[in-house]
Amino acid sequence: MNVIAVIPARYASTRFPAKLMQDLGGKTVITRTYEAALHTGLFSDVFVVTDSILIYDEIISNGGKAIMSIKTHESGSDRIAEAVQSLEVDIVVNVQGDEPFINKEPLAKVIDVFRNDFDKKIDLASLMVEIIEKEEIENPNNVKVVVDQSGFALYFSRSVIPFPRDPEAGVRYMKHIGIYAFRKEALLAFYHLPMKSLEASEKLEQLRYLEFGKRIKMVETTHVGIGIDTVEDLEKARKMIN
Repeated sequence: MNVIAVIPARYASTRFPAKLMQDLGGKTVITRTYEAALHTGLFSDVFVVTDSILIYDEIISNGGKAIMSIKTHESGSDRIAEAVQSLEVDIVVNVQGDEPFINKEPLAKVIDVFRNDFDKKIDLASLMVEIIEKEEIENPNNVKVVVDQSGFALYFSRSVIPFPRDPEAGVRYMKHIGIYAFRKEALLAFYHLPMKSLEASEKLEQLRYLEFGKRIKMVETTHVGIGIDTVEDLEKARKMIN
């Protein structure tokens, strides 16, 4: 099974402009993320796909592999799909560009679900972690997911799902962690599917897969990535590096 990692990297960020090019212990955030993905040893290859010549040159000049986006894309999945069309690969793992402290264990978990999936019932796999605090559950920035008895996603939402009409029902609330492993054919199919009402409403691209009948296998983890979304996050990351 040929598995690669693709890191979608946009230069502009509304919350933290140019965050991927910020210095982190003598290297940029995106270079540290690229190297961390390589060092997991899980992938036959690692690529950064970007719409920025600055990020492209940064990766190439440091001995890495980068692909320039040809089109403008609304989602990371679209950008990755364009990049891997001509690559010989079975599974594509989406690694977030702002997570330089990649943990190998959760990545290995999402890849492993495909190893015994001989009937190809799984189109993509992703991660979820239990959340308990009321504030976390009600925070619309935390995307919640509910699954069936086999661990396949039923729905994702920024709202509280399921609604706690009976607080004693023993429901566990699961937060979606945005790491994906795709079958190449599912990713390419996504690229040609139109955005429908659920995705447009919630602004969650994973709903496009569900709306068109794709099956998303969710894997529980206790590891939550350390992303760099703010200047404060960057300062914390610098202290960790030092």
